[in-house]
Amino acid sequence: MGSQGRSGPPGNGGPGEGEGGEARKLQEGRVARGKRRKGKGKGKARAGQGGRGSGAEGKPGPQTAKEAAGPGADAGARACPREEAEGGRSVEEGARGIVKGVEGSAGAGKEAQGREYGKKEEWRVRARRREGARPGRAQGRGGQAWADIAGTGVAMAAAAGEEEEEEEAARESAARPAAGPALWRLPEELLLLICSYLDMRALGRLAQVCRWLRRFTSCDLLWRRIARASLNSGFTRLGTDLMTSVPVKERVKVSQNWRLGRCREGILLKWRCSQMPWMQLEDDSLYISQANFILAYQFRPDGASLNRRPLGVFAGHDEDVCHFVLANSHIVSAGGDGKIGIHKIHSTFTVKYSAHEQEVNCVDCKGGIIVWPLASGRLGQCLHTIQTEDRVWSIAISPLLSSFVTGTACCGHFSPLRIWDLNSGQLMTHLGSDFPPGAGVLDVMYESPFTLLSCGYDTYVRYWDLRTSVRKCVMEWEEPHDSTLYCLQTDGNHLLATGSSYYGVVRLWDRRQRACLHAFPLTSTPLSSPVYCLRLTTKHLYAALSYNLHVLDFQNP
Repeated sequence: MGSQGRSGPPGNGGPGEGEGGEARKLQEGRVARGKRRKGKGKGKARAGQGGRGSGAEGKPGPQTAKEAAGPGADAGARACPREEAEGGRSVEEGARGIVKGVEGSAGAGKEAQGREYGKKEEWRVRARRREGARPGRAQGRGGQAWADIAGTGVAMAAAAGEEEEEEEAARESAARPAAGPALWRLPEELLLLICSYLDMRALGRLAQVCRWLRRFTSCDLLWRRIARASLNSGFTRLGTDLMTSVPVKERVKVSQNWRLGRCREGILLKWRCSQMPWMQLEDDSLYISQANFILAYQFRPDGASLNRRPLGVFAGHDEDVCHFVLANSHIVSAGGDGKIGIHKIHSTFTVKYSAHEQEVNCVDCKGGIIVWPLASGRLGQCLHTIQTEDRVWSIAISPLLSSFVTGTACCGHFSPLRIWDLNSGQLMTHLGSDFPPGAGVLDVMYESPFTLLSCGYDTYVRYWDLRTSVRKCVMEWEEPHDSTLYCLQTDGNHLLATGSSYYGVVRLWDRRQRACLHAFPLTSTPLSSPVYCLRLTTKHLYAALSYNLHVLDFQNP
């Protein structure tokens, strides 16, 4: 079975070996023809022409012998006319010139073979495709059968080649560019240090240069400093990362929506009658009080909607639930019936204790210790009963479990904020001294063992640092419309959110500034309602009003 040019049947040593065998056969044929022509008395010019061969390989096809031999054979052919002019050289010498040219061509072929094997993987895949496709054009009796087999091989090679090309493209996109400024050839650790001084806009522009820089500038280390200075990016004031599963760069993008006030408003739940709801978040679940029940809902993946069917319903109070907290897979609730309820989240286990005859407005639980106001009964083992001489609206236990703070109505004492020792029940200190009568504190929260935030009827949010002074707050923010502040929430760093008493107004504050950043009125005039409770994540803010549970989506504004 004949073939064209350099192609050969399967099992040949490769392109370099086929080319060398063709050159040797061509050389032997020309030497034999030269000897025959010499015996017949023909001239040397005919011996130097290098005509078509008739060896076992068949006709060369469209490619001439001189072209197949390469530049070395062409040089040998050019030497033949000069020998004819001299008239004394033999035909063997003319053929020897052609042999030298063929040997040069064979050497060039070996060199080309080395270069070819040194190419990238995608070029080798293309070469295998061409070699597999050539037997389909072979002439002879077995050509058609070989073409069928080769067609299947080509299809398989094409599929494998596409996968290899995709892998190579992925590797090239992740590889560092070979060309470019010398800066990019520095060690990656040094580049990280240099780029860590860039701001957000410069990093964004750098990511548009090439694929490698786009991957490089997505490193969390480059965005950590920017995220700590951003609003609600998941970092606390001490630098603790609360959202390690989310890339820092993505959180910085969403943080810009918080700063600019770009969000999409929605309603998650509605009630037929007016409520005073309270809520808590845990992982992908939302717990909210409605009348004398606590319902648990599961968020959908977008975080801006809920599954309509509740995961669980927790009952046990005869009147409305005023307040509840989540602690160690339990719900500790306080109700208007003067009772404390303890519900196990993943079962129907519920225990109800009689706290006292009046309503329990607030409760907190940390480290297995439950604190509630106006305690006069026994729940398990009552540690202390403290007389506050005032109505208690809010309670918070210190993260160190050494003390707790109470926020009162400020009617029977000059300061509504007092700190008590948790072990002895004795008064440790009171905060502030210039509160007007009736400046009750409706919400208070510890941000760290030494810092806390408070808000209430006096329309101020105050930030206290126990390490500096207990007589004067470190910073304060005033509600612009002189409205009572029912609740507050913080990201632990720079963002502060408050809920007002009129028109369901939610305000966002940057604690590094005095003025309010943005205000979102969630109700109209006929349905004016206070914001009873606020909760936030890095992407959403949830606000509980009298008739609705609202969500502000900052991820998809």
